[in-house]
Amino acid sequence: MPSDTILDVTDFSGGFTSPTGFTPVLHQVSFGLRRSVMTAIVGETGSGKTMTALSILGIAPRGFTRTEGTMVFDGLDLVAGAPQSFRDVRGKRISLVFQDARGSLNPVFTVGHQLIDVCRVNQGVSKKEAAAQALEMLARVRIPEPARRMKQYPHEFSGGMAQRVMLALALISRPELLLLDEPTTGLDVTIQADIMSLITELVVSEGLTACLITHDLGVVAENCQDVVVLRNGRVRETGSCEQIFTAPQDEYTRNLLAASRLVEAL
Repeated sequence: MPSDTILDVTDFSGGFTSPTGFTPVLHQVSFGLRRSVMTAIVGETGSGKTMTALSILGIAPRGFTRTEGTMVFDGLDLVAGAPQSFRDVRGKRISLVFQDARGSLNPVFTVGHQLIDVCRVNQGVSKKEAAAQALEMLARVRIPEPARRMKQYPHEFSGGMAQRVMLALALISRPELLLLDEPTTGLDVTIQADIMSLITELVVSEGLTACLITHDLGVVAENCQDVVVLRNGRVRETGSCEQIFTAPQDEYTRNLLAASRLVEAL
């Protein structure tokens, strides 16, 4: 019988080595991601949110070293089996949506070309089948005239449309876990709401587990079921969204909520 959690992170620690010594940035980070649930990892800039997400995929920046702890994905110990275990799941079973959509897309290839390549690499299908799936996925992320858009380059897309393309790239390999690193950063409020609505819809329809990295507690309150609170590379509190917002146990969590003024609006 499968576990209720698809990813278990236990006492994960690490930091950066430089000529002046070792600087720890993650300190015994522990949390679990429940299947078919959207979990938020929240905290201020520099709290370790993105570093944690990148570590799950084995793509932490050069110089980062794990010092202890485990990350187990659906029974697979990612750390013990590295780097092969990361290659087995990266992009196939676990996908990441970066916050800078335009910067993450290759400017010299059409959107269709990039979708087809990712689909063929991760699913092993023919070019014709990959093209059909790419067209279908663009339609699923609500990009109008997908056949015409397949032939366009990233610079021809608005910020919101580029983020939709990033979602299509992440989902075309049919992953089980979707990591979202500040997916609405830089978009205006209306577009932000539309993108989050789309993400929530896709998570439900595809039966995905999702992990949202964000500092926006309003987005968390509207879209997530579980919350992990990070500060200075340490987990300060975990719980259901309802518990975190209505009865936070940690002083830092209470300060975050007070600063957002979100509790006053609830």
